[in-house]
Amino acid sequence: MKWVVATWNRDKFKEIEAIFRDLPVNLLSMRDFPDLGAVEETGTTLEQNALLKARAVHAATGLPAIADDTGLAVDALDGAPGVYTARFAGPNASYEENVAKLMALLKGLPPAQRTARFSTCAAFVDAHGELTAEGTVPGTITTRSRGTAGFGYDPVFQPDGETRTFAQMPLAQKQARSHRAIAFEALCRQLDHTFSTNLLEETKA
Repeated sequence: MKWVVATWNRDKFKEIEAIFRDLPVNLLSMRDFPDLGAVEETGTTLEQNALLKARAVHAATGLPAIADDTGLAVDALDGAPGVYTARFAGPNASYEENVAKLMALLKGLPPAQRTARFSTCAAFVDAHGELTAEGTVPGTITTRSRGTAGFGYDPVFQPDGETRTFAQMPLAQKQARSHRAIAFEALCRQLDHTFSTNLLEETKA
């Protein structure tokens, strides 16, 4: 089976590809369809944006599509950046620019006031329907960047119960507890149940 991951982001694709590595699915990215344009994320929730991307890519390619939208909610910023996490410092902001803006806004705050949550909504869309699943990891924004692995806000996000940031963890260890892995693993369970149910119904028919 061929599915399209609705992202141009190589780092995100790498993580999703690792989650699906044991399934009989050949994952393609939007880079395999250079004529596809960017999908405008106009939703006000992670679920809305994930579905917008999956629906658009499915409609354009005719293939099943999976997508996610991820948000970092910082308590001291009243839940910001939220759905604007990837473009916190501007529409084309780099990872470093987004982190710099976040750190500037939290400057001087002690760890107890730097609590945050990373959340992902994963979506699947094909000709038969739509599925979504969510994953959330609570943690703290560190006072300085630590680690060189991962991407995005990983160098400044330390999940609860850990002494390391996501960027200080090897990919396999991050995958064991990341918000994206939780969301996509939950989606995989739904997909497995859906496919098994459909196959049973087809057999009975």
